[in-house]
Amino acid sequence: MKAQVLVVGSANADLVVATERRPGAGETVLGGDTVTLPGGKGANTAVAAARLGADVALLGALGDDGHGRLLLDSLSGAGVRTELVRIVDRPTGVAYITVTPDGENSILVSPGANLALEPADVDSALDGARVVVASLETPLPTVEHAIAAGAAKGVLTVLNLSPVAKVADSALAALDVLVVNEHEAAWLLGAESAEFSRLLELGPRSAVVTVGARGAVVVTSDGLTEVASPKVDAVDTTGAGDAFAGALATALAQGDSVADAARRAVRVAAMSVTRRGAQPSYPSASELQ
Repeated sequence: MKAQVLVVGSANADLVVATERRPGAGETVLGGDTVTLPGGKGANTAVAAARLGADVALLGALGDDGHGRLLLDSLSGAGVRTELVRIVDRPTGVAYITVTPDGENSILVSPGANLALEPADVDSALDGARVVVASLETPLPTVEHAIAAGAAKGVLTVLNLSPVAKVADSALAALDVLVVNEHEAAWLLGAESAEFSRLLELGPRSAVVTVGARGAVVVTSDGLTEVASPKVDAVDTTGAGDAFAGALATALAQGDSVADAARRAVRVAAMSVTRRGAQPSYPSASELQ
């Protein structure tokens, strides 16, 4: 199996409910009908990359259930290679998502089968890859091993450190690109207002910080580069960060610099928030032109 982009990550069924406002503690709020959509940070990243023309495979785990079949159909339909997706004796992961009229969302994830992904699954999957991109809805030891093994094989390593967690110093030092949003950057640096340039002190060779509707900031040893986002009317921000990660990995696999890859990724993420859902919202390469 030789895919140019290997995504190591989760696959979840997204159960989405539109609501006027999020409930507070102990409060019940009525919402709209539940919509079930394919999601999960790993699957989203892979689909975003495939829609842009990348040769991409997902290394993940699903349950033998309806949600698992939904995800396999979505992955295959988008052109993602699925031979590395394991079927395990656990329910497929589920994300419970509320979306308010401003397009913002709140998400609770039940990982399920995603927790079955093991370090031993990674090594042979890296053969032939140019870029490996991982995120943190799968076990941390598996993610850290994917980064270390990828670096050892000369594969360009990308970590979308979301949901944010403490990662081994050795894993951070093996990263070519660390991707975080501004809140995750602040958490990593222990500061409410993060100095993004300090992210390189953690070990990665470069970092990209997404800053919502403003776009992104690229951090390299040469300094900071701000990448502005197109102005759009957002209807649903679910999966926008994953769209960014998939587009970034695709451009890096094609030989773009981190800054140029971020410029493309910002456009993809901006287009994705103008449509509802995660995977169904991701644009094709032709739509970007």
